[in-house]
Amino acid sequence: MKYMEERKKIVETFRFLDRLGLNAGRSGNISLRLASASENEEDLFLITPSGVIKRQLSPEDILLVNKDLDVIEGDKNPSVESPTHMAVYKARSDVKAIIHAHSIYASAFAVVRKPIPPILEELVYVTGGEISVTEYAQSGTDDLAKNIVDALGEKKAVLIANHGILTCGKDLDDALEVLISAERTAQVYILAKTLDVPKLVPSEVMSLEQELYRLKNME
Repeated sequence: MKYMEERKKIVETFRFLDRLGLNAGRSGNISLRLASASENEEDLFLITPSGVIKRQLSPEDILLVNKDLDVIEGDKNPSVESPTHMAVYKARSDVKAIIHAHSIYASAFAVVRKPIPPILEELVYVTGGEISVTEYAQSGTDDLAKNIVDALGEKKAVLIANHGILTCGKDLDDALEVLISAERTAQVYILAKTLDVPKLVPSEVMSLEQELYRLKNME
């Protein structure tokens, strides 16, 4: 099979997410945009299949698809959230990897439809600022894909109303770093609120971190 190392990376990432409690069971999905050999070739993508327990995935289970989600290699169906992945890739040429997960603390924010505020400097540097939440739409629909693209903007993370979180990056490690930072910030916020009202990062620091975020992502 083609792209075996990339397939293995997706499988290893899901097992890592399961160990850390950042995803579980059949939920979540991961995709990669593969580098084209030339400008004349269409982009190809690797994406996880639908309806399988993610920690039990093997590299052979990962599907190779084109932008229209036609399966080129694999014997399963692409994730029901595949249209969302393709919508993000179409809107963001800088995005090469996407993780959708049902991590507990970020999902708690998604359920109450409340954005994760910038209470930690690292969140701004890693994700671009406050993590917005989408308008509600049913899973797997074109409406959900549009809502995610709109709420994501130029950042690297978005909460999906009553669902979970989607993160993206220049590669899978980048998208994973964003997911870990978002989940950690959500957890810190919930714990901090038991002590007092959490305070936001000062505006001048926010501006500095956002500029660093922009510079980092121009590389």
